[in-house]
Amino acid sequence: MKSSGVRVNGSRFFVRRLATVNVDKAKRFVPKTGTYPEGFKAGGIHCGVKKDGSQLDLCLISSERPCSASAVFTTNQFKAAPVQVSKKILDGSQGEGIRSIIINAGNANAVTGDQGMKDAWSMSQVTDEAVEAKKPGTLVMSTGVIGQKLPIDKILKGIPELAKKIGNDHQSWLDSANAICTTDTFPKFMSREFKIGSDTYRIAGLAKGAGMIHPNMATLLGFFVTDAPVTPQALNKALKYATERSFNSISVDGDTSTNDTIAALANGAAGGETIDVNNAARYGPLESIVTEFSQDLAKLVVRDGEGATKFVTINVNGAPTYEKAKQIAESISTSSLVKTALYGKDANWGRILCAIGYSGVPITPAGTSVSFIPSDGSPELKVLVNGEPETVDEARASEILELEDIEINVNLKDGSEKATVWTCDLSHEYVTINGDYRS
Repeated sequence: MKSSGVRVNGSRFFVRRLATVNVDKAKRFVPKTGTYPEGFKAGGIHCGVKKDGSQLDLCLISSERPCSASAVFTTNQFKAAPVQVSKKILDGSQGEGIRSIIINAGNANAVTGDQGMKDAWSMSQVTDEAVEAKKPGTLVMSTGVIGQKLPIDKILKGIPELAKKIGNDHQSWLDSANAICTTDTFPKFMSREFKIGSDTYRIAGLAKGAGMIHPNMATLLGFFVTDAPVTPQALNKALKYATERSFNSISVDGDTSTNDTIAALANGAAGGETIDVNNAARYGPLESIVTEFSQDLAKLVVRDGEGATKFVTINVNGAPTYEKAKQIAESISTSSLVKTALYGKDANWGRILCAIGYSGVPITPAGTSVSFIPSDGSPELKVLVNGEPETVDEARASEILELEDIEINVNLKDGSEKATVWTCDLSHEYVTINGDYRS
C-alpha cells in the first residue's frame, strides 16, 4: 500500500496511516467503553503544535489528590528535556505528591539545549498552577520530531484551557489518548477493574508509539494510573518488574529513542489497606495486574508498528535464566532477515536459527527445537526437533504465514526459564513512512 502523496501536517504518512487496514485495527483495538479510576481526570485538545487543527496535540492526566509516582526512562544518552525534567521532579519528590502528567505531541523537545529545558520546566509549572497543585507536581512528556524547539507559547496558553475541560468519562480518556499520537494509526488506551482481597480498584493506561520501538524503550510514551493505595516503593518495584516484561519486551525496528518514558500514578482514592512491598498478600496481586496490564498495552504498540502486517510472538523456553531466554528472543525479534521473511510469508526458519546462534547466549544446537504455532488453533508446524530438521509442508507453512498473528516457539532444553518478546514484520511501507517523515 503506497502513500497517496497528499500532504497533511507537512507529511504524507498521515494519509497512509488512515488506510482501510488501520481503520479495521482501530475498530478492533480501541475500546468503546471503560471503567476509570476514581479521583483522576483526563483530556486532550489542539493547542497548535500540529498544523492541522483537527489533530489533538496536548494531553493532561490529573489527580484531585497527591499520588505516589514512579517512572522508567529511556537509556538513550541524548535524553530529551522532558525526560530530564521529569526525572529531577521524581528524584526531588521521592515518588510522593505528584498530581499530573502533561504531554504534547508533534515535537519531541529533544536536543534543544537550554531553551528545551526551560520549556519543559515551564510546562510542568504552568500545569501545577492550572490544577492548583503544590510545586513541583507535574511530570512532562513530549513526542514528535527531534531537534526542533517547541512552540512553547501555544502550549502554555493551551494548558489552562485544557485543565478546565478534563473529565473522567470515556470521551475524555479517548481524547487524551488521541492527543499523544504521532504516526500512530489508532489511540492506545485501556482500563479495567481488579480486586485485591475484598477491595475493588480501577486502572487505566495510555501508550503511544509505532516506530523507533525497541527494548529499553523507544519513541514510546506510556503511563497508567490507579485509585489503589500504593506506597512509592511498591509502585516503583511493580513498574520496573512490569516494564521489563512488557514495554522492554517489544521491538518494531531496533531503534531506541530520546524520549521514552513509562510512568505510573496511584492516588489511593478507592481506599483500603495500603499496598506495600512487605505485604505479599497485597503486593503480589498488584504486581501481577500491573504486569498483565502493561503487556496488553505494549502489544497495542507492536500491532500498530509502522508498515506492519504481522503481530509476532516469540517464546523462548528451556533456558538457564530469564535473562538468557530474553536475549535470544530479542535477537530473533530484531533480525531484519527474519522480519522480512515473515512479511514475505516465507517460512525461512534458517534465519531464526542464525539469530539464535549469534545472540551471544551459549546453546546446545542438538537440543534446540523450533516451531510455528498458528493463531487459528490448528496444530503447530515443527521445523526443527532436537537439532534435526523436519520435512516442512510448504503449503501448510504458507497458510500459517497468511495469518495476522504468528507465534514462534523455541525450546533450548537447557533449563526451566522462559521469556516472551513481541515484534512485527518489516515491510516496504516502513521504508516509505520513515523516508518521508519530515518532508
